[in-house]
Amino acid sequence: MRFSIHNKMCWSRALLLLLVQLLSVEAVPISMDKTKVKEPEKKPEEPPASVETGLHYDRYLREVIDFLEKDQHFREKLHNTDMEDIKQGKLAKELDFVSHHVRTKLDELKRQEVNRLRTLIKAKQDLEGGNDIAVDHQALLKQFEYLNHMNPHTFEVDDLDRLIKSATKDLENYDKERHEEFKKYEMMKEHDRREHLKTLDEDERQKEEDHYEEMRKKHADHPKVNHPGSQNQLKEVWEEADGLDPEDFDPKTFFNLHDTNGDGFFDEQELEALFTKELEKIYDPTNEEDDMVEMEEERLRMREHVMNEVDSNKDRLVSLDEFLVATKKKEFLEPDSWETLEQNQAYTDEEMREFEEHLAQQEQDLNLKTVDLQKQRDELERQQEQLNAQKIELQQAVEHMERLKSQKVEPPPEVHGTCR
Repeated sequence: MRFSIHNKMCWSRALLLLLVQLLSVEAVPISMDKTKVKEPEKKPEEPPASVETGLHYDRYLREVIDFLEKDQHFREKLHNTDMEDIKQGKLAKELDFVSHHVRTKLDELKRQEVNRLRTLIKAKQDLEGGNDIAVDHQALLKQFEYLNHMNPHTFEVDDLDRLIKSATKDLENYDKERHEEFKKYEMMKEHDRREHLKTLDEDERQKEEDHYEEMRKKHADHPKVNHPGSQNQLKEVWEEADGLDPEDFDPKTFFNLHDTNGDGFFDEQELEALFTKELEKIYDPTNEEDDMVEMEEERLRMREHVMNEVDSNKDRLVSLDEFLVATKKKEFLEPDSWETLEQNQAYTDEEMREFEEHLAQQEQDLNLKTVDLQKQRDELERQQEQLNAQKIELQQAVEHMERLKSQKVEPPPEVHGTCR
């Protein structure tokens, strides 16, 4: 099965965002009743916004794709290669047929990226206090799987294959890693709170606990949050953000109004933008009780939920057809209530216990290392004192020898007279 221009953008967020520019398409016409809905003012067409993938090699990835799309042969092959072949590396083999100019530029990009990585490695070594240690850059470059470190000078088929496979794998794990980081953040926040309580007397501790409970209740006291992706939630956006009559709500019109880059799909960023109104009900950056890190986790949870419900082919995009099918489901019309983060603790009691045990072990290891370093320091100081004492003794011996030498008087030379 060959993929259309739209379907080709389903590989991953990274290639998706880059190929939007390469495979630019016209927006799907908006179908609406013009007697009821004011047609939005036409704005000059702008290129799709460049959205960060979150990968540490984001810039390199973008630049490689940008130059590859300049080659007519590669561009044609991209149009006629299905997604599975792209992921399996078959498209990478077409690199052998791109123009000399493009290959030369790709070679230059790779050399720049290798130099960037070497600089990062050197900076890390310096921060860790290893500036006097010889760095084996070639060995350390092995950790960067998205390029072939054995050949740092030219961009080959293997480099493109590695780049595609690495980006696919890394982006598939991206949300999972974000969830794990958030869990650690929440556990560390609770750990710090508990440690702070230990430093307080009984009265102060009670006041702190009362304040904590007050903030929790205040944060939980917010308007009802609509189920993400439900009719009620989208109607609220239609009315408050779009300024349209909720009685005139039309799913197809809504889709096209919020398909901001006009490619016929909701990508992850366009979906997340739809939840802003719901998040504003829960979080206010000026409130002490509202944590903006938690707000971003809530946004991620909402987006993942809608993707799981609507994205039937699991390509990380919501097509118009998928969207319209979802609007006919019971979950869209009569959704369950949405449980926010305060109703869903990010970690279990067991995870918190293990986390604190891990922190305690880290602290113990650090204390042992500190003791060991102190012993080493004491030993060095003792050795230095011995050297200083030896130096003083040597100096005293030299001074004594000088005094003896100066006290020993040599007899005057014998003078022989001459007879006359």
